Amino acid sequence: METLAPGFLIAMPQLGDPNFHRTVVFVFEHGPDGARGLVLNRPGPFTLRQVAEGQVVDGQPLSVASNLASQKIFVGGPVEPQRGFVLHDRNAVDDKQPISDGLFLSETVNALKVLLADADGTIRFYLGYSGWGPGQLEKELAAGAWLFTEAAPSAVLGGSPQTLWDDTLRSIGVDPAMLQPGGGMN
Repeated sequence: METLAPGFLIAMPQLGDPNFHRTVVFVFEHGPDGARGLVLNRPGPFTLRQVAEGQVVDGQPLSVASNLASQKIFVGGPVEPQRGFVLHDRNAVDDKQPISDGLFLSETVNALKVLLADADGTIRFYLGYSGWGPGQLEKELAAGAWLFTEAAPSAVLGGSPQTLWDDTLRSIGVDPAMLQPGGGMN
């Protein structure tokens, strides 16, 4: 089986799940056991400062670098909404999974502590993830619920949440205005 990670899933209008309306999902894991990804363009209602307030790690309050404090957290998907994920470009962090050149995923509290306190680099924090069981994502792709394209690391950390769906469609030659719910393309 060919892996879809790292890749982008672009939700088609006929995908009826409101969790994925006009979303781009970054697939970071895909194999025989299923797939996991993060919705890249669903900012949540809270900032990193608000999430960190009152949190204690190793007996110390969780601190957030001033340039990160007002950054929104993102809703990564409907699965385990209390679980945190951080996509970042910081090679010096010990607890990380390399995803592609210059892009890493961290899921540990120790990594979060380092990432939030350090003002260098770029991070995006997600609560929850998107998940598919064995063969489920392949069936959804075959049914036309998603379009797939290779991931663009610059869009993962630097894409505008407001325009990412349109921008990603245009990058593969699809005019978003030509898509209609239930029927594919005009």
